[in-house]
Amino acid sequence: MSVLTRDEAQTRAQLLDVHRYTVDLDLTDGDETFGSTSRVRFTARAAGDTFVEVKPDTLHSVTLDGESLDPAALAENRFPLTLTEGEHELTLTATMRYSRTGEGMHRFLDPTDGESYTYTQLFMEDVQRVFAAFDQPDLKAVFEVSVTAPEGWTVLSNGITERREDGRWTAAATPPISTYLVCVAAGPWHSVRTEHAGLPFGIHCRRSLAPHLDADADEIIAVTKACYDRYHEKFDEPYPFDSYDQAFVPEFNAGAMENPGLVTFRDEFVYRSAVTATERMTRAMVIAHEMAHMWFGDLVTLRWWDDIWLNESFAEYMGYQTVAEACSDLFADPWTDFAVARKSWGYDADQRPSTHPVAPDPEAVPDTASALLNFDGISYAKGASALRQLVAWLGEQDFLAGINIHFKRHRFGNATLADFIDNLAAATDRDVHAWAEQWLRTTGVDTLTPRLTGEGNRWDLAVDREGSRPHRIRAGLYDRRPDGELVLRERVLLDVPQQEPARLTGPRPALVVLNDGDLTYAKLRFDEVSEEAALRGLSRIPDPLTRAVVWNSLRDMVRDGALEPAAYLETARAHLPEETELGIVQGVLAFARTQLADRYVPAEHRPAALATLREIARALLRRTEDGEEPGLRLTAVRTLVDSATTPDQIATWLDEGTVHGGPELDPELRWRILARLSVLGAVGEADLAAELERDPSATGQEGAARCRASLPDPEAKAAAWAAMFDSDDLSNYLFTATALGFWQPEQAELVQEYVERFYDAAVALGDRRGPAMAGAAGRDAFPRDAVDAASLALGERRIADGTMIPALRRKLVDQLDDLARALRVREA
Repeated sequence: MSVLTRDEAQTRAQLLDVHRYTVDLDLTDGDETFGSTSRVRFTARAAGDTFVEVKPDTLHSVTLDGESLDPAALAENRFPLTLTEGEHELTLTATMRYSRTGEGMHRFLDPTDGESYTYTQLFMEDVQRVFAAFDQPDLKAVFEVSVTAPEGWTVLSNGITERREDGRWTAAATPPISTYLVCVAAGPWHSVRTEHAGLPFGIHCRRSLAPHLDADADEIIAVTKACYDRYHEKFDEPYPFDSYDQAFVPEFNAGAMENPGLVTFRDEFVYRSAVTATERMTRAMVIAHEMAHMWFGDLVTLRWWDDIWLNESFAEYMGYQTVAEACSDLFADPWTDFAVARKSWGYDADQRPSTHPVAPDPEAVPDTASALLNFDGISYAKGASALRQLVAWLGEQDFLAGINIHFKRHRFGNATLADFIDNLAAATDRDVHAWAEQWLRTTGVDTLTPRLTGEGNRWDLAVDREGSRPHRIRAGLYDRRPDGELVLRERVLLDVPQQEPARLTGPRPALVVLNDGDLTYAKLRFDEVSEEAALRGLSRIPDPLTRAVVWNSLRDMVRDGALEPAAYLETARAHLPEETELGIVQGVLAFARTQLADRYVPAEHRPAALATLREIARALLRRTEDGEEPGLRLTAVRTLVDSATTPDQIATWLDEGTVHGGPELDPELRWRILARLSVLGAVGEADLAAELERDPSATGQEGAARCRASLPDPEAKAAAWAAMFDSDDLSNYLFTATALGFWQPEQAELVQEYVERFYDAAVALGDRRGPAMAGAAGRDAFPRDAVDAASLALGERRIADGTMIPALRRKLVDQLDDLARALRVREA
């Protein structure tokens, strides 16, 4: 398949002005294929040669201005066109193939009730899997979409849809949008509809999830309305589309997709089992994130994929900030969760060989395959952190003024980084261009360390910086009371690099926390006195966000070999039982369980690490016996299950259907326990089949696949491997479930033979099934538990041969760097 290059896109944009697509899809052809006809009206500014993209199962006909062209001229995914200057109409009719990988038109059969659903995910270059298009973001056009669907189905699209007498559904014409933003979702949806601000709002899911969506409908709609209203307070441009639907769809590859008027979400956000308040807040943030895209991404769209951060960083920042402002009655401060659960994604990505600037040079994104690699922790978490620092530096009023200039100048058009910076600069006297060069065009993470000198009641506070970026931060100065409580004395505003140290009066603070409030993006260290105070008194720091900043610093110190994993675990044991912020408890336990216990401590020390985690979890269970903190109790139960080294206690819970003192076991907890019992060899195929009969849902199918792959049995491992790599029958979700079960630290000897086999298998899979499945193989099927020098050397040799598609290579580069880091931590 040919990927579109930036140069080709620029040439085509100079030649063409695309006006309107009329797209007709027929979803009644069966389970494997569907019919697709696209008519494109456009103008050629001069005579010339170009091409239109399409990836059909069969291309039936092509006509240009009424003249038939030979369908055999299609080469890979490009049909060549020779144009005269002036107006043209191009029509292509094809049979397209449904996807099971979450790309193009994905089709899903719900095992609960036998109903089928389809939806599109057309990002980057997958519109070509659904209809023919001039597929690049700066060739915006009006779209008119019609769909013929089976009886009993509802069709959703970017505009309001209406069912005609002939069974066809037609969607209202869109304003000018990019090809990748077109969306269709069709099936027997369960829908909850309302109106707000004069527009129809709707939320939709599979029928089998209807009771669960109904249970949360009030919350989802309340969050949606609150965010909508808050954006209209921030932005001068009104919401630019005719409706706002949110569809929770099965087997979705991303968290959500910002299709204008029809946002699609992974339907795990329709909770069928108990979740914590932090997880509900995450769903609200994703709702706010995708709604922000209606302006930044949909109304104003990037010109080429090197500016993807303009979409994602802005939406990420706005998602957290808007939930903090508009949903404070529902959720605690989302920025605390961002600090613990999201920011580390950016820090980790920025320290790998695959790092890139938030805004890479155009030459670094020469084609769509390269662009796909930049949807990572840098474009999301680091970019959002950079914008948060920009707001702290500019002030929110000037920041929003610049944003509104940007929307006004480029509405329904395309814009670049230069446009964005110019528009921000128009609203402030500060040198935004210099800021952008220092923050957006550089890579890596700065490290900030406090240095205190003086005596008595006179102290100088200097900040040592490893790196090159300017930072506006607040340093929190804390005194320790006789009872051990750490009390904030003051927060000192600092600009780093400093012209001179900050002068402090009073006794030396017991603890100095740089970046108190988490307004910048940098790794933090402590002076010697502060490190001791942090390790000893972390739970006694009054502000949750400050505690999150300190925990992040300790996490980074472990990853850099500056703090032993055992010391981190002891700090967790000392302070998590008293921690009041659920997001911190979840984040610390997740890092300790998946990184420290599984990778950073040597195998012989792993049982002790798991024992510490169980001790923390039992302390949290005792604390929550009164039922006042159900989310904390659920987190403790999950940790006990995942850290079990013997089956007795969790097997008893499964048999009795409850944890003593609660909670009752819902499907998620039952499958979680079965997954751990499978690893421990305490259940077999009969137990898994019985549970699957009890829960035949899609989630149950995934749970069973994971458990079967987890069994410590050579035949089970061989069957799981064959399912993943020797056939293409698994959907994207079933592949991931199988992969997550396959590798287990307890089974290192059993799966040793597969470590070397992985690379050939993953390369072949990527070549056959494309970037989404290649990414899943590199992310989920990588032998991450083989933490040894031989595995690292093997991976480095295979990476060097250069025979794999970019999506797989990027994942493996990251995995091998993480493996090298784990080895360094063990050695340290």
